[in-house]
Formats: sequence, C-alpha cells, structure tokens
Amino acid sequence: MKKGLAFLYGVFCFLLFNATLIYFIVFMSPLFEPKWIDLGTEISFAQALFVNLVLISLFGLQHSVMARPQFKQGWLKIVPSILERSTYVFISSLALILLIWQWQPLPAVIWHVENPIGYWTLFGLFWFGWLFSFFATSLINPFDLIGLRQVYLYWHDKPYTALPFQVVSIYKSIRHPIMLGTIIGLWATPTMSVGHLILAIGFTVYIFIGIHFEEKNMVTDFGEVYEQYQQHTSKVIPNFLNLPFSKR
Repeated sequence: MKKGLAFLYGVFCFLLFNATLIYFIVFMSPLFEPKWIDLGTEISFAQALFVNLVLISLFGLQHSVMARPQFKQGWLKIVPSILERSTYVFISSLALILLIWQWQPLPAVIWHVENPIGYWTLFGLFWFGWLFSFFATSLINPFDLIGLRQVYLYWHDKPYTALPFQVVSIYKSIRHPIMLGTIIGLWATPTMSVGHLILAIGFTVYIFIGIHFEEKNMVTDFGEVYEQYQQHTSKVIPNFLNLPFSKR
C-alpha cells in the first residue's frame, strides 16, 4: 500500500471520528431547546423504542466485537495492521452516524429543572463531563488510540511499537476516567426526555460491559502489572475512602 494514501486514510478517519463525536455531543446537549435528540417526526412509542434499542445495540456490538483479540486475528487477514485501528475508528464513526441519523424522537419529559442554580449546575456538569473525558483521552496518546500514530510511523518508514503501560495524572486514582466523563455527559442535563433517558441507559450499560472485556484484555496484555493497578485504583467512581467495592 502506498504510504501517502495510508496516511491520508488515517487522517480522514481521525477527522471523521472527532467530527462525529462533537456532533453527537451537540445532538444531546442542553444548548438548544428542544434538543436535537427530541426533534423529528414522531412514530409510535413501541416502534421508536425498538428502533432506538437496535441502534444502541448495533453501536455496542460493533465496538465490542471489533475490539476483541479473536476478531482482530481474522480481521488482520483482510485489513493491513497499520490501518486496523483507523478502520475500526472509521466503522465506529459510521455506527454513530447511523444512530444519530435514524434516532427516533421520544420527547416526553422525565424531568425539567427550572431553578436557575439547578439548571446551570446540570448544564455545567454536562460540559464538564465531556471535557473531562477529552482531557483523560489526551493523557494516553489519542493519536495512537484513533490510529493516526500508526499511519504516521508507516509514512516515515518507522516500525510501530505498542505504547508501554503507564499510570499518569488522574489514572492514578481511576482506571477509566474517559468513561466516567462520558457517563456524566450522558446523564447531566436540565431536561431529560424519554429518548435521552433511553440513550443514557443504553450507553451506560454498554460502557460497563465494554470495561469488563477491556480489563480482561489488559490483564492478558500486561499481566501482574495491571492486576496490581486494579488493586490500588477505582474502576470508574473515585474512591476517596478506599472502599473495596469500587475497585473490582
């Protein structure tokens, strides 16, 4: 494969992923009333619920299945190793675009906070959650995570080497701060509609399923080093009191 084309493909996937993620955040954000997630032609509740659950399931299955080592072994027979991560990111972006495009509005309100203090607190928590997630991502080399580092090294005739396991900043207290920020962003909203609630529940369930399998992979890859890390840190919720239940 030509190096220039591989690099351009990686850059395209990187930009598409970030643009799609930003649009998804705006899609469910409290910036607009009504929120974009609640706009569109309404269908019956049962139909809308079914479609939305299918969309969430497709997104979760794509993320989980393609991230498993067993799938990668077969996938690498089709996709060059330098493009594996970029292709995963590309298909993930398509899955999220499909979810946004075909999402069926369920605008009935579960809660709406009118008190200015409560409203702006939840508004601020929404953006704090996503910014916290972005910050946590920046600490673990997002260019490797989204596939840009791989194609950059290939372009410059340098071999790809996996990044070593390191514990920095907030990762010294929480093993999955990216997921913590995402959960905050999913749930912190002054106006919670039925559709938003379904999305928040579905993605939260997926997050904890994904964490379970990711940690199994990490133990396989790093062995005792990661097991010791598990023993001294919380999984998602900061454990200021050092309670045992939040670690495993």
